[in-house]
Amino acid sequence: MDITLQDVEYKYQINTPFERLAIHDVNISIPHGTFMALIGHTGSGKSTVLQHLNALLRPTKGKVQIGDRVIDAGKKEKNLRPIRQKVGIVFQFPEHQLFDETVEKDICFGPMNFGVPEEEAKRRARELIVEVGLPEEVLQKSPFDLSGGQMRRVAIAGVLAMEPEVLVLDEPTAGLDPRGRTEIMDMFYRLHKQKGLSTILVTHSMEDAAKYADEILIMHRGQVKRTADPRTIFSNPEELLELGLDVPDVVKFQYNLERKMDRKIGKTCLTIEELSEALKDMQGRGESL
Repeated sequence: MDITLQDVEYKYQINTPFERLAIHDVNISIPHGTFMALIGHTGSGKSTVLQHLNALLRPTKGKVQIGDRVIDAGKKEKNLRPIRQKVGIVFQFPEHQLFDETVEKDICFGPMNFGVPEEEAKRRARELIVEVGLPEEVLQKSPFDLSGGQMRRVAIAGVLAMEPEVLVLDEPTAGLDPRGRTEIMDMFYRLHKQKGLSTILVTHSMEDAAKYADEILIMHRGQVKRTADPRTIFSNPEELLELGLDVPDVVKFQYNLERKMDRKIGKTCLTIEELSEALKDMQGRGESL
């Protein structure tokens, strides 16, 4: 399912004294199967863009195309449920949205609400609980008897049970320790590949953006500042720093090392392994470090 935003503007609390322009002149194309990372400082418009991706917000100007559905500013749209079934959003701290008495019932709630038969919903729950890294036995437990990390995985399984074609992730690793962050992001990337999903990740982690994304989009003051692949985005760390953003640690190390040596190492390295190989190549060519 392709998603396109064309000349999109959104104002909060329009026609009130508190009217605020959140995003404007936003043009984004997300082809099916893309893993895109949205980055930008707080207040840049990332979350507003995110909520247009499944019609939680509708543009005050421009249009949004989600698959074959077009949402035009000023036009009333009926029956948006199919969009919200196909575009699943994992918000920050999704475990706060758990509510049912068992894990199984919580996972089944969404699909059954969209007309999926109970037995099929239960089948999805059994399959997905394993896919998110939990044993099948937890299905009969209360979600509130689980650890915080386990509760988050249950909430993610509930979104996946809708069988979305697009998965939108809003800071999905917030509050997790480094190991937990890596496990969750590796899981999302595996699901992205296995299920052929389009994945849109809103993140402050430049490491995650560099590691997982095919394309990175930078939001700044409510507009799209730049869109490119990770290596191109991080090849100019000065620009990112000027925008109040960080860069991956390995990029920062390479940047400082190049300044110290007063010469370029070569391509921008996104991993320690790439940087190690680049330095070995320099030594192999007889260049001193």
